Amino acid sequence: QVQFVESGGGLVQPGGSLRLSCAASGSGFSITAMGWFRQAPGKQRELVAGITRDGIISYADFVKGRFTISRDNANNTVLLQMNTLKPEDTAVYYCYANIRRNYESSPQYRYWGQGTQVTVSS
Repeated sequence: QVQFVESGGGLVQPGGSLRLSCAASGSGFSITAMGWFRQAPGKQRELVAGITRDGIISYADFVKGRFTISRDNANNTVLLQMNTLKPEDTAVYYCYANIRRNYESSPQYRYWGQGTQVTVSS
């Protein structure tokens, strides 16, 4: 079973910063990509940022220039540095990992963390 440890959410004022961390643990798999989705009340879940094991990064347009994603492949960890936060960034942020089992031609699976609340309010 794949397990996640997520941290870094909380309450911050507009213009402030938070850093989210997500570490995946388990055995018998390798991670092809990790990142974050978020979901606000009444809204669809949307991609925030993702990074492949080879370092290819994708950002949602609404976070470009404000958020930075990075990873430590050896520790199956992804970080999301969030700067210049806005009230509209308020959401539950969910870590994800795209995983392949350790056998040749394994299909890919997506696993989810339980989420961490980010609230941006003065």
